[in-house]
Amino acid sequence: QVQLLESGGGLVQAGGSLRLSCAASGRIFSNNAMGWFRQAPGKEREFVAAITWNGGNTYYADSVKGRFTISRDNDKNAVYLQMNSLKPEDTAVYYCAADRRYRVVPGTSGYDDWGRGTQVTVSS
Repeated sequence: QVQLLESGGGLVQAGGSLRLSCAASGRIFSNNAMGWFRQAPGKEREFVAAITWNGGNTYYADSVKGRFTISRDNDKNAVYLQMNSLKPEDTAVYYCAADRRYRVVPGTSGYDDWGRGTQVTVSS
């Protein structure tokens, strides 16, 4: 099992930027795909972005493509989500997730380990 801890959320005005971080501990992290998800009040949790075990490929929801960037540093056991041009509809709790399967191509589901989330609020 991988323990995940998100940080970097906060309150920002529309058009602003935030960088979320996810620190991983526990079993080996560097062979696992990682993802970011979010859940807004009254809505289901949705996929935001994912990255392969080596950072070679990234995937994004259409709603964030061109604005958000996912990255990872396996030496630091961390994954990041750079969020630019934020919109009020990006307001949500953001979760980091790990896929335990060995070096699989990440998808929008099937993740095994989850952090507790960090709140992102974008004011208009």
